[in-house]
Amino acid sequence: PPPPVDNGPAPQPWDGASRVNMLVMGLDYRDWMANEGAPRTDTMMLLTLDPLTRTAGILSIPRDMWVNIPGFQYGRINTAYSLGEAYKYPEGGGPGLAMATVEELIGVPIDYYAQVDFSAFIRFIDEIGGVKIMIEKKMKVDTIGGKTKTLRPGLQTLKGELALGYARAR
Repeated sequence: PPPPVDNGPAPQPWDGASRVNMLVMGLDYRDWMANEGAPRTDTMMLLTLDPLTRTAGILSIPRDMWVNIPGFQYGRINTAYSLGEAYKYPEGGGPGLAMATVEELIGVPIDYYAQVDFSAFIRFIDEIGGVKIMIEKKMKVDTIGGKTKTLRPGLQTLKGELALGYARAR
């Protein structure tokens, strides 16, 4: 199981009318499980919801983007979470430093965060019966278990393990 997470200070209650920005982080716990330190974020997405206009948007942040990490030097954005955990970032540990890094990069305040690890992603996709994806061309994906699978072109339903491999493919 993953290590306990310091959630930092409690967020302000939502007023029901203001725009909400949430950083969604997919964590790669393989470093932690191999005793190589705190996990990195494999995925970062900024989700914004406006309840008044009933609109939403999502921005995927490339994990290898070179950014200023507040209190540290420049580095890949996916290391902000790990640094925050390792150095006990005072405003929320890993999630707090990841949020501060994205806030500085994009210039918008982030109200909340959600974190999901690989096993939760796999379990979620399996619970909903898989995800339908149109594969444009033949491609190989690597599963977390180290197996390489070939996906053929066409519409297909991927179970959790293959959906994660597809989501992580570059």
